[in-house]
Amino acid sequence: MAIHGFVDWKGKPINKKRHGGARAASFIFTQTILLNFAFIPILLNLVTYLHGTMNEDIANSSTLVNNLVGASCAFALLGAFISDSYITRFKTILIFGPIELMGYGLLSLQAHLPSLHPPHCNINDQGENCQKVHGWNSFLLYVGLYMLALGDGCVRASSPSLGADQFDGEDPVEVIERTSFFNSYAFGISLGGLIGLILLVWIQNNKGWDIGFGVSALSVLLSVLVVASGFPCYRNQIPDGSPLARTLQVLVAAFRKRNASMPENPEDLNKTPQNGTNEVEVLSHTQGFKQCSDNVIRFIDKAAIVGEHESDIGPWSLSTVTQVEETKIVLRMIPIIISSILGNIPNGLILSFTVQQGTTMDTRLGKIRISPANLFVIPIFFQTVMLLVYDRSIVPFLRRITGYTGGITHLQRVAIGFLFVGFATCAAAVIENRRMKIVEENGLQNMTTGVPMSVFWLMVQYCCLGVVDVTSFVGLLEFFNSEAPRGMKSIGTAIFWCVLGLAAFLGSITVELTNKASRHGTSGRGWIEGNNLNKSHLDYFYWLLCFMQILALLNFIFWARRYTYRQNLHIQEGNLQSQSRVMAAI
Repeated sequence: MAIHGFVDWKGKPINKKRHGGARAASFIFTQTILLNFAFIPILLNLVTYLHGTMNEDIANSSTLVNNLVGASCAFALLGAFISDSYITRFKTILIFGPIELMGYGLLSLQAHLPSLHPPHCNINDQGENCQKVHGWNSFLLYVGLYMLALGDGCVRASSPSLGADQFDGEDPVEVIERTSFFNSYAFGISLGGLIGLILLVWIQNNKGWDIGFGVSALSVLLSVLVVASGFPCYRNQIPDGSPLARTLQVLVAAFRKRNASMPENPEDLNKTPQNGTNEVEVLSHTQGFKQCSDNVIRFIDKAAIVGEHESDIGPWSLSTVTQVEETKIVLRMIPIIISSILGNIPNGLILSFTVQQGTTMDTRLGKIRISPANLFVIPIFFQTVMLLVYDRSIVPFLRRITGYTGGITHLQRVAIGFLFVGFATCAAAVIENRRMKIVEENGLQNMTTGVPMSVFWLMVQYCCLGVVDVTSFVGLLEFFNSEAPRGMKSIGTAIFWCVLGLAAFLGSITVELTNKASRHGTSGRGWIEGNNLNKSHLDYFYWLLCFMQILALLNFIFWARRYTYRQNLHIQEGNLQSQSRVMAAI
């Protein structure tokens, strides 16, 4: 009943009847709801705070939000490295969760004290006359935001991997439960965001950002306590040393033996770890993969050649077959990583600019005026329902047709999401073009609000992005986690967040380059410069994103068709008989 490489909180071998499973994963699910109740409304409404309270212009506010997302995802690598190498994922959450809490607390303090932010000013009317946040207050703002990014990134790298650890990938029943866990994890993100967008955005807009940040801090505190309360139930993977060091050791050992001859029988390659250590997962030798030439594969394999001299023994001279295969897995995923970054560039940009579009439009719902950030409630509600339907109805149906555990492959699911990103950019361009025609017809170029067009037109692009989260978001997360070796699961999850972060960073660069390229003369305006969208050409920018997304989708399909999965995605023997019991238990 024990699983190799996993222990309980006392360091003893785990018992599958008492540790792990859906009960242990439920603590991670609850934590996910609480974290995203705090984070998603802040992320989607932060442009409003920076623009309206800190007096930053729209482009700078959008860039700062994108950079925050990028930083959070980059910090995920730090959390993943620590949890895979030195401490368990559970302990990583307990260490970095309070850092995120302190970030929210600092932002709440700054929003509450008038001396820590600029004087109130209507930037839409007074424009350049408004004093922007600067000096010590600017430093305080950045410290709070990046503490938030540090804590959130490290926790996000560890939580999905800790949840996936609760299911044995070699157990036919638990394989299906693990697939449902990733859908449930995305459902938790959506549910937390949905509640937050209804409640927390209202608090931010009506009770003040200081209270809003304070409520977020309380939610993060509760999430840490929830995860901590599940400690007797978890299966904790034993840290296996630095995966980055192992990869470097393989490359160095292969270079030192570049002139050596490969043995005719791959069984003669070294399989014994040095210094009497035990490997968390033992991988078999593979011949190669389509993404790399045979010469590259043979070069990497040479790291496991057993030499005849004592100088050939040592971690930087001799690697095991498992270490070599871990390196191959990382190299195999590189084209998918790059293609996924390119395919995610428009997401954050559409989200940021759609909120600003909404501020210029008619936000009435009957006699009620709603915040543009609250518009996310509809697509997130749609996404939440879709995740339930997808996991409980569509996946079992597709599973019977295709024979895949997840109904379709991970990369097929991602490709569907990237297609809907293209639909979102196209819809956004058409709707913005219509909005600008109304602006011109009514002579509203110098106005920043009051465009007689319902804000609910933006639901089209929002709902397309909701489909994206159901497909490509979950597909990529499960892909990187399932394809990564057992000793690199958190790294795999961190790569997923880094894909989103680098896409956000490239999105910021895209905004800057677009503005520079579209300026006419020294006093000209770029397509999306300034504080007034009614004087901008956001529709042109959306068409540019649409063209970029078409190219990114074609590039992704090319590499996805060439990818060879490490894991067997087909239903294992006995899974179909177990499916009804699994669905009843989840």
